[in-house]
Amino acid sequence: MTLDRLADLAAPCRTCLFWELDPVRRNRVPPAESTEAKETWLSEVLREWGSCGRVAVVDDRPVGFIVYVPAAFAPGAEAFPTAPVSPDAVLLTTVWLDPQYAGGGLGRMLVQAMASDLLRRGGIKAVEAFGDVGAMSAIAHGSRCAAPAEFLAHVGFKTHRAHATAPRLRMELTSAVTWRDEVEAALEKVLGAVRPHHQPHPRPVPRAGAHFGRTDHP
Repeated sequence: MTLDRLADLAAPCRTCLFWELDPVRRNRVPPAESTEAKETWLSEVLREWGSCGRVAVVDDRPVGFIVYVPAAFAPGAEAFPTAPVSPDAVLLTTVWLDPQYAGGGLGRMLVQAMASDLLRRGGIKAVEAFGDVGAMSAIAHGSRCAAPAEFLAHVGFKTHRAHATAPRLRMELTSAVTWRDEVEAALEKVLGAVRPHHQPHPRPVPRAGAHFGRTDHP
């Protein structure tokens, strides 16, 4: 996700650092500095790993987005009772839609676009996500940081580690191969790739335990 695209997103996730920092470091960031911390994290992901999301665009206006990264870039995930993410999977952290577009299929298309991107990269076996059993079925709620488990199941994820409120779900990318034809045609119309201006070559998934999202940048 580019910094200019991030600034265009009128969503509660714009300044949220739930995934980007562990709880201790998150609490040390003053609210006034949360935007800068988010941008620092995003810049580092783009530099170290490359593309990390997709944006749904309607009439040239961003109306939703999805973010996915190697788990090492999302230390906030360690707080989930069903952590850690499997070493062969990328983590889907955030899915958000403008409420007026909920239920129209854009959420599914964002997931399909993510799968298509990861399939093109190669070397990535699956996507995992922490589901919120208590969340609303729509993904436009904006009040919770984890995607509703019901939504994830609806778009192809299966429970990988059960839990009463925070199951970890998984989608094998091989099962998404059949999506590519239908997605390719639709992407040009309603989805904008979330990529840096100069796309770096994808790098290996960072080692577990690496620290990202520093707030002490220049």
